[in-house]
Amino acid sequence: MHVHIQTPDGVAKFWLEPIVAHAESYRLSQKTLRTLAQLVEENADEFRKAWKEHLRK
Repeated sequence: MHVHIQTPDGVAKFWLEPIVAHAESYRLSQKTLRTLAQLVEENADEFRKAWKEHLRK
């Protein structure tokens, strides 16, 4: 399970399981990646819930 994040500057992919982890990125600074990682970590439960709801449809 993972999420893709697109910004005006680039894109990133983060794994949600088994733990939140940076998978890959393109054209994003380390500072931006740290910020995105924190946001993904803070919202990981909501992302997981949305994935599970999506798969039930």
